[in-house]
Parts: sequence; structure tokens; C-alpha cells
Amino acid sequence: MSTAQQVPDILSPEFAADPYPAYRLMRDTSPLIWHEATQSYIISRYEDVERVFKDKNGEFTTDNYDWQIEPVHGKTILQLSGREHSVRRALVAPAFRGADLQEKFLPVIQRNSRELIDAFRNSGSADLVNDYATRFPVNVIADMLGLDKADHARFHRWYTSVIAFLGNLSGDPEVAAAGERTRVEFAEYMLPIIRERRENQGDDLLSTLCAAEVDGVRMSDEDIKAFCSLLLAAGGETTDKAIASIFANLLLHPDQLAAVRADRDLIPRAFAETLRHTPPVHMIMRQSATEVKLSGGTIPAGVTVTCLIGAANRDESRYRDPDRFDILRDDLTTTTAFSAAADHLAFALGRHFCVGALLAKAEVEIGVSQLLDAMPDIRLADGFDPVEEGVFTRGPQRLPVQFTPVTAA
Repeated sequence: MSTAQQVPDILSPEFAADPYPAYRLMRDTSPLIWHEATQSYIISRYEDVERVFKDKNGEFTTDNYDWQIEPVHGKTILQLSGREHSVRRALVAPAFRGADLQEKFLPVIQRNSRELIDAFRNSGSADLVNDYATRFPVNVIADMLGLDKADHARFHRWYTSVIAFLGNLSGDPEVAAAGERTRVEFAEYMLPIIRERRENQGDDLLSTLCAAEVDGVRMSDEDIKAFCSLLLAAGGETTDKAIASIFANLLLHPDQLAAVRADRDLIPRAFAETLRHTPPVHMIMRQSATEVKLSGGTIPAGVTVTCLIGAANRDESRYRDPDRFDILRDDLTTTTAFSAAADHLAFALGRHFCVGALLAKAEVEIGVSQLLDAMPDIRLADGFDPVEEGVFTRGPQRLPVQFTPVTAA
């Protein structure tokens, strides 16, 4: 087993600027690292991260979420296991697939995307991050839940605070305190709305969650509040960064952008390859339940394991030429890329596979297609080179583009 000194530290400015060379070094020479600052074992190879996520032998738990996410969300479905987890997942999952997604929420997604694009479609320029990506998924989720989109600024501040808390690897006390304040503020905002919605149900997602029942189990107000908090943070931050990263990748590869523009059926391929090549979430933590042997050594029971998705998704033992962005690569299966059978690791795998993966796919397909319709000759602003930022979550913070305005249909 290696120590963190042999590779750039994950808390260093060098790593934050460009983690990919460090990821390669970890995979090649230090696949298991004890990291003193985060008190965790870091793993970087595809086979190891996949094993942790699939967890076929009960070797890993989400017990780490008691301290990692409960302080900001309350107790969520991510912390549950066994029947308790399967019942809770059965309560929330139907809203994110099948008829509900198609009939109820696709129009919501289309409308919210169009409204944002209308604000800049005639201007000839936009920042796809600030004008679109950071707003779109949060607006969609608020609309789905039947919340007031006028509270967008508050939602965005809350989820930004939550993501900062989750990525607070250095233990900054101010970031921790802000995250815990967010939990209180969100509860004060959300619980009265949940109680009112139980009395006056509509056809929104919040009403569906209030009414849902499986095997005689219903969600408590606290359950629903925690799930909505998780949905806003996870669904906001990840889709935000995914949309920005898709366009950054395509704009840097004009031939692939032209292919997607000509054939919108390639959008899921572009999304799947973006999730592999530049995933929105670069690391997820688990806790070992038993002593486990992984590449590079053995980890003891009861310790935190930091799974580097950003490293595993570029493992040359799994993907050919892994640092190359290629929407047509034949070693990434698009048909399963948004299910628990995915071969990239951006949504995790196994029983804790992202429940909102199909919602994210729908948002990206609709959003990218509408943006290309409005900006058929989209190009990077003169002199601008997209730069990823972030360690826990990662993506462009700005993406200024230029285009020739077209008349809306």
C-alpha cells in the first residue's frame, strides 16, 4: 500500500488544477493509498471502484453517510439497507421512470429549457453555465415538486452550500457550519409545504411522494424533506455540470459537435461519454464492513474508502485510449449507460445506483437539442478555453459562447 506522498495530494492545488495525470499515476503505481487528511483509503482502478459500488458480497456500506451527508440532508434513502432501503426506493423510484417521467415531467423539462433559452436566443452570445446549466435542473426539480420557481436563488444557494459541505475534504469549519445551517433553513421552508400538500394534493411530485405507499409503509414528513433536499443538491449540481461538460467537450471536438448537430440520436452517446470522460462527481465514499483485499493491499473493517470515479472511468485496462473523448467509442455501452448495468461509474452501481439517472438523461437530451436548435453555429467565445474546476464535483465554471441568432419556431 502506498502513502499519499508518492502522488499529488488530492487536496493540493496541483491536483485541483488537473487531476488526470495524478489519477494515472495512482492507477499505475499506487492503487491503494492511505490518506491521512481525510482519514480514508483512496482507490482508483476501475475493477476496485466497480467492486465497491456493486458490493455483491456485503463488504461495503453507506454508514459513512451518517457523518458525510446526514448533517445537511437529514437521514436519506442513501443510508438505508435491506428491506428498509428497497421499500423506500420503491416509494420514490416510479416518479423517475416510465409513464410518470414521460407524461408528467417531459413537458416540464421542455418548458423550463425553452424559457431559459428565450432569455438569450436573440443576443448572439451566452454563458452556458450561468445563463442555462446552473438554472435548468434546479428549475425543473422545483417545477416537478410544485415549488415556487421564484425561490430559485434560494434553492441554488442551498444546493451550492450542500455540495460544498460534501466536498469539504479539508474540514473547513465555516463550510461545515454553512452546510448545517442549510439543513435548518431547508427544513423550515419545506416542512410546512409538505404538511399543506398532504391536505391539498395535486399532480406534482411532492403530492406523489406524500401519497405513495408500499407494503403499508408511507414516507414521513422528514423522509420527504430529506429526499427533496437530496434531489435538489444531487439533481442540481450533477446535471448542471454534465450539461456544461457536454458542450465543453463537443466544442473542443468540432467534428463530434457537427455529428451530434446532424443526428440528435447521438446525444445519449455524447452524454454517456461525458459521464465517463469528465464525470460531474469525481469521488464517492463508502465504508468497509469487513476486511477487504483490493489492488495494492488490504483495507481493514470499519474504515472510509474514497472511490475515485474520475480515475476509474479513465482506466486503460477498461477503456481504449481513455483520455480521448470519443462519442462513437465501442467500449462504452450507451444502451445501458443510464441504468444500474452501466459500464461507466458516474452514477455509481448496484442498489445505490442513482435513482434520477433517467431524469438526468431526459434533461440532457432535451436541453442539448433545444440549445443546438437555438444556436446551430455555436462556437466558443473568441479566446476562451474551457477549464474544469473542482475536486469532489468538477466542471466548467464559465462557458461563454457565440452564435448567430435564429428565429424561434
